[in-house]
Amino acid sequence: MLPPAVHLVTDRLLVSDLPAAVRGALGGSPSGAVVVHLREKDLGGRELLSLTRALLGACEAAGQLLLVNDRIDVALAAGAHGVHLPSAGVPPAEARRLLGPSRLVGVSCHGEEDVRRALAGGADFATFGPVFDAPSKRSYGAPVGLAALRAAARIGLPLIALGGVDIASAPAALASGAHGVAAIRAWLTAPDPAQAVAALLAATRRSH
Repeated sequence: MLPPAVHLVTDRLLVSDLPAAVRGALGGSPSGAVVVHLREKDLGGRELLSLTRALLGACEAAGQLLLVNDRIDVALAAGAHGVHLPSAGVPPAEARRLLGPSRLVGVSCHGEEDVRRALAGGADFATFGPVFDAPSKRSYGAPVGLAALRAAARIGLPLIALGGVDIASAPAALASGAHGVAAIRAWLTAPDPAQAVAALLAATRRSH
């Protein structure tokens, strides 16, 4: 299953009302063009399930998809559209067995070997990065850069460029072989989140 090209990753600490932020950002996007990643690592299962259900309503009302980061159990309980797994998390083949063939399974990858494992395990896509410098990714090390993205994209798994990706840098990532782009601050802190998402969608359409 080929994923949408624009991936919006959450960080509820950047906004006062995350479901409202998602509703605002998705307003006007073509159906099926965007996927939201619920990535709130500090939340317990009960709180995460409640937030997943709230975001799922917002996403489905806009005709978009919602993935839950890491928590397969929460994704199943809420009826989300899939999961995004850490590189050292549950193997994608196991997630696929639990979720079935119709839900998306993504994996975080940081190098070519990660991408090869994700492809062999049956992942639908992988995020790859950090491609550029990003505050949220500095603890993971230096940016991998566009050359690494270009090499990893040749492996054949659809890659979503992550880390420091914004409207200005998205075209370079897409020109380097990325299937799509993922962003956190580029949409959550934008003066007009819907306009920011529309600009990211326009960049991906130009590249395909």
